[in-house]
Amino acid sequence: MILEIDEKTLPLIKNTALRSYAGRYVSIYKNFMEQMSHLGLEVDAQDDREQVQTTIAALRKKGIKIRNDARSIVYHDLSPACKACQKGVGSVTFFISLKCHRDCFYCFNPNQEGYLHFLEHSRDLESELDDLRDSEQPVRHLGLTGGEPLLHKEKTISFFQKARKDFHDVYTRMYTSGDHLDRDTLQALKHAHLDEIRFSIRMHDLAKGQRHTFDQITLAKEYIPYVMVEMPVLPGTFEEMKEVLLELDRLGVFSINLLEFCFPMNNAKAFREQGYTIRARPFRVLYNYWYAGGLPVAGSELVCLDLLDYAMESRLKMGVHYCSLENKHSGQVYQQNFGNSFSDTLYFSQKDYFLKSAKVFGADILPVRQIFDASNYENYLLSEEHSYLEFHVDKIGTLKKLDIEIGISTNILEKRADGLVLRELKVDVTTPKIFQMTKDV
Repeated sequence: MILEIDEKTLPLIKNTALRSYAGRYVSIYKNFMEQMSHLGLEVDAQDDREQVQTTIAALRKKGIKIRNDARSIVYHDLSPACKACQKGVGSVTFFISLKCHRDCFYCFNPNQEGYLHFLEHSRDLESELDDLRDSEQPVRHLGLTGGEPLLHKEKTISFFQKARKDFHDVYTRMYTSGDHLDRDTLQALKHAHLDEIRFSIRMHDLAKGQRHTFDQITLAKEYIPYVMVEMPVLPGTFEEMKEVLLELDRLGVFSINLLEFCFPMNNAKAFREQGYTIRARPFRVLYNYWYAGGLPVAGSELVCLDLLDYAMESRLKMGVHYCSLENKHSGQVYQQNFGNSFSDTLYFSQKDYFLKSAKVFGADILPVRQIFDASNYENYLLSEEHSYLEFHVDKIGTLKKLDIEIGISTNILEKRADGLVLRELKVDVTTPKIFQMTKDV
């Protein structure tokens, strides 16, 4: 077991040097949350982590599949593209432009690099596919998103035609509102061998608008092998979402991705009017992630988990997948850390893909070092500046006779101008008696 160090648990740490060291990261997180509160949306006063963990444990007992260290939870079928997304290897997603005919108040596209430019300009996807093909990197999954790709129907169809020609075994998918679909377009996409289409449903649309999307889904099932829905789940919409699940199951869709609802760090007024707040603890590990979705909104995850339970109890035939914001981050962490050279003190975690090490501080250094020296273990590092001894986490088990606290360091590799740099992101705490290598890291 590893105890996360935050403002509540920091005072419980007995080792003063460890407490002081870990306190820096607690302060960084606190400062980050204070900055986020200045964006115009309040941080929720209730920390729901314990409730979420209890709910996930109950789902696990019922047989629902818990993936990616509970970042992804699945009932029945899961898209192969979602499986690939966990590590992001061999999976590439493109967009033609960021232009969209809808005006979703929670859209995070304004956070994308070059947003204003790509509202008016299109990317040359043929050249980008050529570059990808010439790179000879393995590609198994290709996606097209937006904006709304079907505002560029000819380019969309050409993209999938070329994708199939250049990458014969690739699995292709497209994200769309469905508003611009028709039989001719679907027929062309079928001939281009589009494998999967993902529709977006907006809960704040009128019933008539949702019915239109359901009708488009029905039409798409005549042409595309895998028809899905992917949508953010708003807090307080459990009853409405149950009806959506029942209707989609009746229509025979392959599955639905329930996305954790996020505040895109703009348009705060619309979120305040709905009474939304930022989740009290948005990230397990605070970092600058590529995915520009924003900050998770309090209450969304619990609704998603309740819907998974409902899907199982109702014995729905379609798949239901909860995709958390952190699930979307894991591919980045994997790609930054996997396959690179790093110190012998570091361990590539199979749980979250961060690089982990163990550290003992202050007065605990001497007895630990004596045990290591007696067993001829020399691959440790001594930091006189920060008064710690760093070593591989698999050596924690050799310290069971010691009554000490051990810091678990979480790290990531960053590419900079001068090469790869190891960056520590947080420190948590364990002891030799409660730490379990196979479960904890």
